[in-house]
Amino acid sequence: MENEPLIDDALKTELKALYAAEDRHYHNLAHIEAMLALAGDYRALLDDPEAVEAAIWFHDVIYDSRAKDNEAQSAALAEQKLAGRIDAGRLSRIGAMILATATHQVPLLDNAAAIRDASLFLDMDLSILGATAEAFDSYERAVRREYGWVEEPMWRAGRSAMLKTFLARPHIFHTQEFRQRFEPQARQNIARSLQALT
Repeated sequence: MENEPLIDDALKTELKALYAAEDRHYHNLAHIEAMLALAGDYRALLDDPEAVEAAIWFHDVIYDSRAKDNEAQSAALAEQKLAGRIDAGRLSRIGAMILATATHQVPLLDNAAAIRDASLFLDMDLSILGATAEAFDSYERAVRREYGWVEEPMWRAGRSAMLKTFLARPHIFHTQEFRQRFEPQARQNIARSLQALT
């Protein structure tokens, strides 16, 4: 069945239900749709757009703010749901992209095209950092709600530490395209957020 889409309607319905959980304020369907829109914008640059779209659909499908292994669980679910639909090589690239969202470091894949796809995928995931100040602030509030169980001093310390790791990188975004479009604003947003957290 070569013409079957990788993420067919039945699977979309199943994934949408998981993204609709009540405790998801940012890691929900709107986040997935924003990334799919970016994948559309940059489709011409993608070597395997379908694999990138599959990684987008699955990368936050398991999301529990108290857990440390959401990415591994999401990758495992992707493997389970997509097994038999695609070859092992593509499946392992999708898994590697999903796992890479834990650190946002580009995974070591076997060819330049796959590395480029993974870089673009990770940049799409982080594009919210370079959104307008208003959109960024509402993202920050939404993530805070997802971590509503964390007490304020702990939250401030943890969130500051995470944001500082991004600022400390020579580039927040891996690709030239995303650096040009989002990097300056992302640095401004993060600096403003850090000021508010301290």
